[in-house]
Amino acid sequence: MITNLSVVIVGAGNMGGGMLYRLSELGWSVGVHDTDPLALSRAVLRGAIPFPSALEAARKLAPDGVLLVAVVDAAQTEAVLWGEGGACTALQPGQAVMLCPTLGPGTVQAQAERLAQRGIGCIDAPMSGGPLRAQEGSMSLMVACSDALWVRSQGLLNALSQKVFRVGTRAGDGARTKLVNNLLAAVNLVGAAEAMALAERLGLDPKATLSVIEASSGQSWIGTDRMQRALQDDFAPRAHVTLLAKDTGLAVQAAQEVGFDPPLGRLARDLFAQALGKGWADLDDAALLQLMRQR
Repeated sequence: MITNLSVVIVGAGNMGGGMLYRLSELGWSVGVHDTDPLALSRAVLRGAIPFPSALEAARKLAPDGVLLVAVVDAAQTEAVLWGEGGACTALQPGQAVMLCPTLGPGTVQAQAERLAQRGIGCIDAPMSGGPLRAQEGSMSLMVACSDALWVRSQGLLNALSQKVFRVGTRAGDGARTKLVNNLLAAVNLVGAAEAMALAERLGLDPKATLSVIEASSGQSWIGTDRMQRALQDDFAPRAHVTLLAKDTGLAVQAAQEVGFDPPLGRLARDLFAQALGKGWADLDDAALLQLMRQR
């Protein structure tokens, strides 16, 4: 009989699957639930223990265990925690929920308050870096939680990543940090795509130009990562267009709520919306080069 799992991951897609792989490689016993049968079967091949629902998985958590939510957005997070078959029916005081999706700060605060009413801790811990870095344990985790929960969660956090940043104790500060980061990532990606499209229009060898940029002041991690793929017409999704489209919208909204107008952020948001309008939601966001080529 399976009992007392120290961690359960709900959402075994790109990032959740990467974290699951990392923990399994380090010898952790990990429970998993995903609505996608293919993602669930991959998780089982990596050594995870499957469950038919978040509720069933939560029932097997240890008294101080962590339910790690690695779904896409606020609606899916709500369903995982509070919907039919949701985990919160089974979660007990002393356990914790770790929120890893990119969410609005208000959403995180609201979830943390609802969990606290049941004596359940909340670790606000969005992530950045992509599936490969999640597998390697080199992604960034932006963590906000209470001092007690921070101390108690060191084993899990350090297993997941060598780059854990504690950004505060206030629920939502992890989300705020992630939105700032992702807004800059989107601006950098749009800029890289624009520069490469211009290089092509000027008759330059785009691969040679990218090599120069990578060694010069125009370099950015996301520009290098995405444009190397885009120049090979490789748009197989590692990070879907829909993700930064969502995140730029959340970031601009958060900025407006505090009276800040981000002109580059708004432009990036609108360009990602254009990419969605072209039906590219399921392409890799390297497809921004295609958008710039059409201008």
